[in-house]
Amino acid sequence: MPLLLLDLDNTLLPRDAAFRAWAEDFLAENNLPAGDLDWLVMLDGSGYVPRSTVLGAAKRRYGIDRSVESMLGHYRLGINSHINCPDSHVRALREAREAGWTLGIVSNGGTRPQLEKIRLTGLAAMVDGWVISEEARCVKPDPLIFEIAARRCGFRPAGDWTAETWMVGDYGPADIAGAEATGLRSVWLHHGRPWAERGYRPTVSAPDLPEAVRLILGAAERPTAARGFAAAPGRKRPPRTRLAVPASRLAPSPTSSGPKAPFTRSMPFTGAVPLTPLGPVASPAKSPATTPSSPATASVAAAVTLPTAAQARWSDASTAAG
Repeated sequence: MPLLLLDLDNTLLPRDAAFRAWAEDFLAENNLPAGDLDWLVMLDGSGYVPRSTVLGAAKRRYGIDRSVESMLGHYRLGINSHINCPDSHVRALREAREAGWTLGIVSNGGTRPQLEKIRLTGLAAMVDGWVISEEARCVKPDPLIFEIAARRCGFRPAGDWTAETWMVGDYGPADIAGAEATGLRSVWLHHGRPWAERGYRPTVSAPDLPEAVRLILGAAERPTAARGFAAAPGRKRPPRTRLAVPASRLAPSPTSSGPKAPFTRSMPFTGAVPLTPLGPVASPAKSPATTPSSPATASVAAAVTLPTAAQARWSDASTAAG
């Protein structure tokens, strides 16, 4: 059974759209200029700026007589009403499941806010497991977090488990660099952006999650190659599959590390969005939110422990989204 790992914010969930909707409500509720919407969105930085920075700047700009902590609580409640998993994403996950794929979420960020999103949007019932960097004490792109995700999806390490595993995400330095470091194939969701990193690149790119899943499912074929993660005792497994991908489209870049399963040209590959040539555009900087330590290896239900203190950030990844 092949494994499909997915990022959370701006991959499974349209996090930026939810923030924009919250910002519109915030301005209207406080009788603030509607024209400041783009200012708030810019300051948000797609979730990679700490919430305390964004809300603190808004507090000073508008002279709001509330603490940042109070504003943070209001922000979380407000953005929750705009968080959703689009129907097209739900259908894509169902297609992958019906095709025999195991599904897992790999998210950077605070345990409480990320777990709230997974539960509120119904994703908890659609995937086999998840890992969040704070509770796992390691952060993408550390390969350890991807191994923890595989374990929590019901597999134990046994050989080269990476041969039939893909990672899908929108943020190069976490999702794609992590996949490269772990030896996974990857799909980068470009969302209309050019690829900016010079030291590595995704296997393929796609404009959105449904197209990414179509590309991956289109590459899957019949049983042959053995899976590196053996199913846990009692777990039913459908026939194993081999990835058959045109080498001209999905061949790893020269800088790629780690062995890959052989490619064949036996299957047509349509709908791919070619990678934009590397350009000078720099990706947003992110600072680690957690420090690597020993991973939790218990089951999903037992492994995720909510912190008692409110988190300072809502979004995913080191300081925010992931």
